[in-house]
Amino acid sequence: MQQPVILHSDMNNFYASVECLDNPGLRGKPVAVTGDPDARHGIILAKNYEAKKYGIMTGEPLWIARQKCPEIIFTPPRYDRYIQMSQAAGEIYEEYTDRVESFGLDECWLDVTESTSLFGNGKEIADEIRYRMKRELGITASVGVSYNKIFAKLGSDMHKPDATTVIGADFKEKIWHLPADMLLYVGKATFAKLVKYGIHTIGELACADPAFLEQLLGKNGIMLWAFANGLDHSPVSHTYSHRIIKTVGNSTTTPRDLITDTDVKIILYILSESIAERMRKENFYCRSVQITIRDNTLASYERQGQLSLPTCTAQAIFKKAYELYDQNRPSNPVRSLGVRACKLFYMKYRQLSFLEDAARDQRQEDLERNIDQIRQRFGHYSIQRGIMLMDKKLSRLDPIAEHTIYPEAFLKNRS
Repeated sequence: MQQPVILHSDMNNFYASVECLDNPGLRGKPVAVTGDPDARHGIILAKNYEAKKYGIMTGEPLWIARQKCPEIIFTPPRYDRYIQMSQAAGEIYEEYTDRVESFGLDECWLDVTESTSLFGNGKEIADEIRYRMKRELGITASVGVSYNKIFAKLGSDMHKPDATTVIGADFKEKIWHLPADMLLYVGKATFAKLVKYGIHTIGELACADPAFLEQLLGKNGIMLWAFANGLDHSPVSHTYSHRIIKTVGNSTTTPRDLITDTDVKIILYILSESIAERMRKENFYCRSVQITIRDNTLASYERQGQLSLPTCTAQAIFKKAYELYDQNRPSNPVRSLGVRACKLFYMKYRQLSFLEDAARDQRQEDLERNIDQIRQRFGHYSIQRGIMLMDKKLSRLDPIAEHTIYPEAFLKNRS
């Protein structure tokens, strides 16, 4: 049986590269794509290599970046343009395989196992893709080549920009000396736990006792041990396929701190309505609700609660979200809030019930579905809750959504 040939393509400094491509006057200068400072989203979203030389880091505040590099140029994001470029890159990938799995706008896995007889080995395909990205799109990419997704992703991270890195049977010599947080899914908190117990490198993680890792990190410990030993067997999804999700969420950083209960209720209603509308569109219901609270000291925490009945109504999601907030109030004013509907399941036709709570929720759902139709025809702000009029600036926020589109085949299988 032929060994899999997996590529991971990562477009270098994607947002910033697109801005420099479209505006030649930015080339060769330190450039960063940033959030909106007026909406308190004033952080670095992406930067080019000229900015990296000054130590500019993704996620840091603009004023810190300005201190590091006074001549840095800030530019707002243009997501429509980034999506357009991402789709153009996807068209290149699809000329080599029908197994292309997106990992964000700028990253993709490709399974080219069945394509090697046509286009050459994995490295040759990777080099050709990088060449075409520069020639046809005007941006560079780093590509990792391996026999599994985890090592292919690690390979694309090892050498930037515009490089191909192959990780094969010699992976112990190539990657075991690297810091463990270079491995996919080893975040800051997980890495800190590993370091506390003397595990600094991928090799040390691979040689650790799996039972100890499971005790330390739960089932993720076993998963990371397998990854470090090259035991990932997860397949690359077919083009246009999407993973089934279990949650739908929204979050927002507010233009001012939330002090009163009314402030908090406005934001929670905005988030809940957006979530519920998307759930109804895809015929999903949730069984629990989770909130994320971050105060003005940037301390954050999450809380989750079960619903008495599955729902897709903003009213029920808001009620549980506010209940969780009220039970876990922060001592400082709130800077940002997030709401997530969890434990989703698909139900195209809802069974009628004579139980009072279920009948009440059904009436609320019917009402909100009618509101969806009104807003679709006359605009979102054609009908609003009265509380929204108490602070028009807060009520006009555009929350950041965790949005997943389901393929029609997935929906049809459940009809």
